[in-house]
Amino acid sequence: MSASEATPTDVEPTEPRHPVDVAVGILIDAAGRFLMTSRPEGKVYAGYWEFPGGKLEVGESVEAALRRELHEEIGIVIGEVHPWQVELVDYPHALVRLHFCKVYEWSGDFEMREAQTMSWQTLPVEVVPVLPGTLPVLRWFAEERHHDGVTHRG
Repeated sequence: MSASEATPTDVEPTEPRHPVDVAVGILIDAAGRFLMTSRPEGKVYAGYWEFPGGKLEVGESVEAALRRELHEEIGIVIGEVHPWQVELVDYPHALVRLHFCKVYEWSGDFEMREAQTMSWQTLPVEVVPVLPGTLPVLRWFAEERHHDGVTHRG
């Protein structure tokens, strides 16, 4: 049967994918380095490097989610949150709306509470592999910091 002969029952409907909102913390230290963490075992993209954060709960603001997630995941209490960029990323498993926020102040000792690894990075990022949703941040850093050349390895 040709495409012009297809009936509505021959075509599977595609349901729209609704984005999942995620608060992402870009922690920047006094030297201008930024914190990246590895995704823990058992999660999609385990071992990939990203910026820490997590999903917003129902009725939760981006700032509240970021405060909660960074305390739950890495054991710190953050200071002022500076909303920065929003990026929609279409992964095979989920459509995510990433709310990137810069954070310059925090207290507490870093504790990797999900058995992840942390690393302070500059451009070009040396840890690999980098989660695809992280790549726009590296491009934005390159623009802000007038960095020419590659933003990451691999």
